[in-house]
Amino acid sequence: MNKTLVFDMDGTIADLYAVDGWLDDLRAENPRPYIEAKPIYDMEMLNMLLDIFRAQGWRIVITTWLAMDSTSAYKKLVREAKLDWLDRYGFFYDEIHLVQYGTTKANATRKIGGFQVLIDDNDIIRKGWKLGDTINAKENIVEQLIALLEREV
Repeated sequence: MNKTLVFDMDGTIADLYAVDGWLDDLRAENPRPYIEAKPIYDMEMLNMLLDIFRAQGWRIVITTWLAMDSTSAYKKLVREAKLDWLDRYGFFYDEIHLVQYGTTKANATRKIGGFQVLIDDNDIIRKGWKLGDTINAKENIVEQLIALLEREV
């Protein structure tokens, strides 16, 4: 069976909401918060953990929203900033979906099939996830991923 971990970015692995003035910048179509956000977790440790998942046949997918009510030019800047962030912090993924704000995230990965675990900080998105299980990114995702690995063994 296909098994996939589906990661959100903002508030899940990238600490966008800790960047001073993040909301004002997004409203002004300034990509600074996406560029300056720090990782929430030790990315080297997180990637080592994800390597274990990969060795057990899991795929790693990013599905993240772009900024709300933004122009095409700003969407392009946000896409570039998010891709640069993932590269800068060495977050390895097999597939990425940078989608319009409010898009049903399951629609981006439904075609993959199999069992999918969504890691997201948004309660509403997690409650609407019907492709497998969810991990609440408001809690320590590293601990939850380790628990998932232990259940899989």
